[in-house]
Amino acid sequence: MALALSSTRFQRQPAVRLALLIGAVACATALVACGDKKKGATQVAAKVNKEEISVHQINFVLQRQANLPPEQVPAVSKRILESLIDQEVAIQQATEEKLDRDPKVVMSIEAAKREILARAYADRIADTASKPTPDEIKAYYNSKPALFANRKIYTLQEFSVESDAANREAMGARLQVARSADDVAALIKAAGLRSNSRQITQGAENLPLGMVDQIAQLADGQSLASGTPQGFNVLTLVSAKPAPVSEEQARPSIEQFLQNDRKRKLVDDTIKKLRTAAQVSYMGQFAEGAASAAPAAASK
Repeated sequence: MALALSSTRFQRQPAVRLALLIGAVACATALVACGDKKKGATQVAAKVNKEEISVHQINFVLQRQANLPPEQVPAVSKRILESLIDQEVAIQQATEEKLDRDPKVVMSIEAAKREILARAYADRIADTASKPTPDEIKAYYNSKPALFANRKIYTLQEFSVESDAANREAMGARLQVARSADDVAALIKAAGLRSNSRQITQGAENLPLGMVDQIAQLADGQSLASGTPQGFNVLTLVSAKPAPVSEEQARPSIEQFLQNDRKRKLVDDTIKKLRTAAQVSYMGQFAEGAASAAPAAASK
């Protein structure tokens, strides 16, 4: 997981805007109600035959519109309503044709329900995770100099190579003597391997987290190889420009990263405990080998 370091990217604008959006919709609803006292306040936005579409349904979709300026709320609300109307007429016709009783549809609905419930439970557990302390944030900052104090912006030549295991091992030894991207390209060509190449420039935080320290130790022209299902990838360092980030600048992103990691671990540990306490019995074709597979799955 990459850490984004720009301090402006971690301001709490989405939450503020969301509050404004909800407030704007509420105000708009109140104005409509006040403008027509004979009808009285209503939460109904439209009726499709005998079925109603509520303002609450519109608000629910609005809440998922990230970074929506408040002044755009009325127009977006109308578009959402039109989409909900289209959805409703389709639902009514599907019900008329008894598609809601189709076994595949029933299974899809049940699968969606299970996923929503499981996610809701995971979110509830995650919300109980404690926030990282200032000392924990500082410790993480100090433990990752390649991401922060010694951060660099890297220009890398990336090679994606198609290869079998034998060629991959042979190329691993040859790449150690390569001193430039041109050397790497020549070695791949001489081996008769197919490859694609591109040059990328990005900060340390946008690199795979597990490779940041290794890349930071490369000198210009040196390469780092990693296996893939189709062969292997090679990253050759073209240049590296120092671009350090202070602890103060990094604090919001570190806090968010640690918080998310803590939530993930808390959910994983809770599910493992629940699974251990549950009585799980494998049946039929899944019974064979289940005794050895279950402990392995639980330990991940």
